[in-house]
Amino acid sequence: MDAIDLLLKHNDTQRQSQIEVLLAGGAKDFAEYKHICGVIRGLDLADANLRDLAQRMKDNDDSD
Repeated sequence: MDAIDLLLKHNDTQRQSQIEVLLAGGAKDFAEYKHICGVIRGLDLADANLRDLAQRMKDNDDSD
């Protein structure tokens, strides 16, 4: 398991934690709900960037 896989796994753990808060009704108000949704969206974007980086690194290795 490389660093990118570890980061993706960590992001997934964090995402699941935030989703559980929402499912349990843990958001005190709409502002907190928006914040939690923003965290989840940020983790999704980070995952996309990490996957893109991994693909670029693989493509670069293949071309050498």
